[in-house]
Amino acid sequence: MRAAAIAGVMLASIGFAAGAAAAEEQQESQFRIGVSGGTLGISPEIGWRSKHVGFRVNGGFFEYDREEDIDDIEYDGTLKLNSFGGLVDIYPFGGSFRLSVGARSNSNKIDLLATPTTNVEIGDVTYTPAQIGSLAGNVEFKKFSPMASIGWGGKLRDGFTIGFELGVMSQGSPKIDLVSTGGTLSNNATFLAELEQERLQAEEDAEDFKLWPIVQLHLMYRF
Repeated sequence: MRAAAIAGVMLASIGFAAGAAAAEEQQESQFRIGVSGGTLGISPEIGWRSKHVGFRVNGGFFEYDREEDIDDIEYDGTLKLNSFGGLVDIYPFGGSFRLSVGARSNSNKIDLLATPTTNVEIGDVTYTPAQIGSLAGNVEFKKFSPMASIGWGGKLRDGFTIGFELGVMSQGSPKIDLVSTGGTLSNNATFLAELEQERLQAEEDAEDFKLWPIVQLHLMYRF
């Protein structure tokens, strides 16, 4: 009887362990869908992860206005976030902490418009508002932008989870177009030469946008 009881306990233990292992294995592979928001914009997202590895695909879209001071000229700027891409997530400890690397197709841009109301320096020469008219331009970045981040991805369980992500995306050196319209010198060769110097200086000032910070909050549903 004692041996039978011991055997029964052992069989029950084996059955419990097998059930627990099966449940853990079932949790080690999950799909997820959700949305994130932050410096990449509003981002719909789908993904999959096992215990130690995951994959994510998401987009980022948003638009907002702000003033930009470039080489002492005040521009009305409109930042248009528009990108999508994918990441590989590594969960080194099998929990929530993750390391991520990936890349995005980057169509982020900044539209610029300035209409000076006082004399300003273009290149090395000072011009009047009537001579300048309006200055319009846009800032664009390279299309392929690698990125890396660290974050907390939520536990492997069914239901809604919240996570966050901190990192950086390399957009490359910005390229700026700049034209003058409506000014008495808008088509003047000497003025256009000075405007080209202004454009090159504006590109140098825009180097701050070369590395774009990533700060995202995620709300995901796992199933």
